[in-house]
Formats: sequence, C-alpha cells, structure tokens
Amino acid sequence: MDLPTDLVPLTDEQRDLLDLCREFGAREIRPVAREVDEADTATPWELWRAAAAAGITDFMLPTAYGGGGATDVFTQCLVQEELGAADAAIGNLLTSNGFFADPILELGTGAQKERWLRPLTGPNPPMTALAVTEPGVGSDSAAITTRAEKTSGGYRLTGQKAWISNGGVAEHYVIFATVDPAKRARGVTAFLLDKHRDGLSFGQPMKKMGQRAITNTEIFLDGVFVPEEDRLGDEGRGFHGLMRTFEISRTVLAASATGLARACLDLATSYARDRVQFGKPIIEHQAVAFRLADMATKIAASRLLTWRAAKRLDAGLPCAAESAMAKLTASETAMLCSWAAVQTLGGWGYSREYLAEKWMRDAKLEEIEEGTSDIQRLIISRFLP
Repeated sequence: MDLPTDLVPLTDEQRDLLDLCREFGAREIRPVAREVDEADTATPWELWRAAAAAGITDFMLPTAYGGGGATDVFTQCLVQEELGAADAAIGNLLTSNGFFADPILELGTGAQKERWLRPLTGPNPPMTALAVTEPGVGSDSAAITTRAEKTSGGYRLTGQKAWISNGGVAEHYVIFATVDPAKRARGVTAFLLDKHRDGLSFGQPMKKMGQRAITNTEIFLDGVFVPEEDRLGDEGRGFHGLMRTFEISRTVLAASATGLARACLDLATSYARDRVQFGKPIIEHQAVAFRLADMATKIAASRLLTWRAAKRLDAGLPCAAESAMAKLTASETAMLCSWAAVQTLGGWGYSREYLAEKWMRDAKLEEIEEGTSDIQRLIISRFLP
C-alpha cells in the first residue's frame, strides 16, 4: 500500500530516507526475520552494525551530535512504519536508541547530550536502554519504588526493574527512580549510567511470546553510585521527561504497529490472489474480500491517527489523548490484521512456512508495551468533553 503523500507531501530528504529503509528492509531485514525470531534471545549484532552503517540507528538524532537530523516525530513515524512493514520486531530494535535519547534531549544539559548522544552516532554505536517498569509497577510510573538516596557527590540507586528492552546487551541506561516515594510523580528522577557500574546486574533473558529480536531482562540495582552530574534534569523532573518520552514513543510505536499490519495485509492479499478454491482465487470470495477490505481500512485509519499525533508533537501542542488514540488504534489493528492474515492463509498461516504466525505473536506486544490498550482508553477518557 502506498503512503498517502498527496495528503501530506514529503520532502526529498524524507523520500530518500524512506527509500533507504524500504531497500534495507527488503535486502537485510525480511530475509533474516525468521532466523532472528527462532534464535530467541540472540541479539542480531551483524544486522545492527549494517543498520548503523546505513544511518538507520541514528537518523533521529540531531546533527549537532553527529546524527541524521530527522528529529521531527513525523519523519520518525514514516521510517518506523517502513521498518515495521519489513519486520516490526527488528525495526523496533534498530531504532531503539531513539527511546534512550528522548529523555536526554528533553531534560539533559549540553554537556550530557554531547557525552551520551555523540557515541550513538559513530560507526559502531552501542545499544542503549530506558528502564522504567518494575515487577510491581507497570503503567503507573508515578508509583516507581526504585530508590535514589542522596549521598556525598551523588546518589545511590537501589531497586529492581523488569522487562527492560536491551537489558544486559545495552551499554548505557536511563534509569528512573524516586527520591521520595511519598511524592509520587514529584519524586521521580532520571539518572544516566553505564553497564559497568558496581552493584548493577541483570537477570536472564526473558522467554517471550514474540518480538524476540529484542532481549528483555530484569535489572538489579544494589546501591549503585551515580555522580551528581549524571542526574538527568532536576530532582523530581523525571516524570515530566518520562511523560514527554511516552507521548513520542507511543506515537512511534503506533507507526511500527501500522507497518506490521501493512505487512500482514500484503501477505494476505498476495496469497488470496494466488490461492484457488472452488474454481476461483479466494480473493473473489466475499468473506475473504471483505476481510481484506477491513484490514486496508483500519490500516489507513491507524496511519492517519499516527500522523495527527506526530504533527501535534512537532508543533509543540498537547498530545496525550492523540498519542493514546494512535497507539490504541494501531496496536489493535496490528493484532486484528495478523489474525486476519493467519485466517486467510488457513493451515499455512498457522505454520512457520509463512511469517504470519510470527507477526501475530509480535503484534500482541503492541497492545501491551508503553501502556496497555486499557491504559490508552483510560488516558483518552480523561479528555472527553
């Protein structure tokens, strides 16, 4: 499906970036998607390095720190959909340094941005991670229990994080902790640290249903010392940076889910045209044709909601409800379209002969990460007239 660029014209730079991602997806991502999935917890470093060489891992970072300069959320969404159409799990991995960078760009000093973002734009960039979720704290980020206790020259972090993407394989982390649990959101503070701090350790990679290209682990902090200069923003400002990060990440993940749904539609349509049953291609059977039409319609709606949220973010407008609407619609569209692809392919969709079953497993995470669908509905409900 072509992007509706007659509605939102693209610049030459955006078109070139999309062409790059489309070609990289077809040449590098899609051929290894099954292999990476079946490797389970093995990070595809060769693919990471190829993406870095192509400029995909840092396209979203400012040129001031050596990045590609596509700092607007709309362009990031264009890229994320294209990578998601190749394989959402791998696409989310290859752009994951953008999630680490967002709170630094929002809260960091010039010196912090130079120190922590510049290495991400080199020829062999490290992976990074953002650590918010805890075993007993999911979407209620104000309830974080990881403690940051003031000490001479800095802070000591103590607590546990769970389901951290790139946990253990990342070299650098943004850790969200609280200086005072009683203050809830007003106590949440962000800290920067590298993998080799004393007292920092990691659990075994979690066995996941889908999106296995990304390693997830628990993180254990046992009195990890963080110097004052590695606190990100003022005490209590972490929640503000986190909410801004979530608005961006939910919108970008909506684009990824839209790409996943698009891949499902392309596969289902191609199969329906080739598969003959009862003397004619199954795309001519009304039930199949209507299913494909529903997929196409929901994908278009997801994309437009995602673009609206992205444009509002780029304009500096409030976007909590709009990003939640995009995330809710796109994630549920991805789940529906993955089901529809499996259903259209029948037994072949249920087998590992095609990627439909993998994408169905991958799609489920889109309804859970960065706030479940129920949380997105709750956010939206708060803005009802």
